[in-house]
Order: sequence, then C-alpha cells, then structure tokens
Amino acid sequence: MRKMIQLPTFDAIRDDFSFLDNWEDRYRYVIELGRALPPMPDDLRIEANKVRGCASQVWLASRIERDGGKSRLHFDGDSDAHLVRGLVAILLVLVQDKTPAEILAVDPRAAFVELGLGEHLTPQRSNGFASMAARVRADAQALAGP
Repeated sequence: MRKMIQLPTFDAIRDDFSFLDNWEDRYRYVIELGRALPPMPDDLRIEANKVRGCASQVWLASRIERDGGKSRLHFDGDSDAHLVRGLVAILLVLVQDKTPAEILAVDPRAAFVELGLGEHLTPQRSNGFASMAARVRADAQALAGP
C-alpha cells in the first residue's frame, strides 16, 4: 500500500497549532503541511477529480486499496494555491488509507473548527474545505454502499 510521506497526525497538528503564537505563523505551518504532500500524478489532474465549490483549483482522486479483507481508500490531492494545498493535507491526515466506515465516522469540519481555521480563513476557503470534505465522504459512501 502506498503511503503519504511523513505528515504529522492530527493530534500533532493540533499541538503544533497551540504552540504557534499568531495566525501568520499558523498559515505558514499550513502551507508547510501542503508542501509535505506527495506530488499528484498529472494523469489525475482531470475534470472528474476537480472539487466543485472551491475558489482555487482543487483535485481529489480516490482509489480502493485492499488490505487483507478490508477495502481502504487512498487519496491523492492537490491545489494550485499553497494555503489550500495545506488544507488538503489536513483533510488527508484525517482520512487517508481508512476504511469507508472509518472515514464516515470522521468529522473534518469539526477538526477544521477545532483548529480555529473557520474563524481565520475567508468564507471561500472555509466553503472550499467543506466541499473537499463532502467529496471525501461521497467517495467513502459510494464504496460503503447503501
């Protein structure tokens, strides 16, 4: 199973946020998280993988990987905006290589609020993150079935 390069856990991201004194430092940290994402293959940058509802261009592609008897979803993601790429990284930290049931049990919007991002990002960025989270949930729901 192909894994993301070393992104921190969500708990580590939360802890790092608490140590950063101001939002300028937190923005830089989010951008650094985006830089840690593996490059998205060019053949996945297609219209079908674009996330609607984002002011920036965002691509999310999922694929099923088998792990013993379990199906897990692996995501590739990218954005043309540095800060948004960091938001993609935070989302993927929450859902990467999990089963559909595990993904559906995660609340990315709550994590977004917990980090204080909703209060400090533009409404367009917040709506974009919600659109990305909805896309991930839809992919997990499709795999989970009715």
